[in-house]
Amino acid sequence: MLASIVLLVAVVALVTSNTFWRWMYPIQYQIVIQNAATTNGVDPLLVAAVIRVESKFDTHDVSQAGAIGLMQLMPGTAQWIALRLAESGAFVAGFPQGAHNSQLTVPTVNIQLGTWYVRYLIEKFDGNRVAAIAAYNAGPKRVQQWLQSDTWNGQLNSIDRIPVGETRHFVDRVFYNYDLYQRIYGNSLKT
Repeated sequence: MLASIVLLVAVVALVTSNTFWRWMYPIQYQIVIQNAATTNGVDPLLVAAVIRVESKFDTHDVSQAGAIGLMQLMPGTAQWIALRLAESGAFVAGFPQGAHNSQLTVPTVNIQLGTWYVRYLIEKFDGNRVAAIAAYNAGPKRVQQWLQSDTWNGQLNSIDRIPVGETRHFVDRVFYNYDLYQRIYGNSLKT
């Protein structure tokens, strides 16, 4: 009986410890995420949540649609981002304009490009991170149409009004993981 109580107390202590939850919900590539998030002024936990949902931190993940790497970037979008960065005088080390798509499996390249794109979308949607994350999945034009036609108001509490199931599910999962990461990691990854 005493052994059972001790075991129960040990299990409860483990499950309620931050160490356990960090083990259950690890954030790989923390330094790369932190650097890209700091450079772009994006919450690193939001970037980590996007990565977790998009690829489960698998650098070589390729979707059926052809999206590549940790942040599941479409090659055309990655080239567009690289061009915007080059025009601004910035560049992504390892991904020059016209680079090969295999470079999108390199964590630093993929996270730099993907984090820049998240920031771009947040700015495009006037700071609305929920609409930005929907646009990350569905594309900015489509989300803009939903907002302008009052199909969806861009808020997390009304994602059931997003007309595309994949996008609705994506937004829900990203913000679920973002909330978990905030509770587990707190400010330890914040910019």
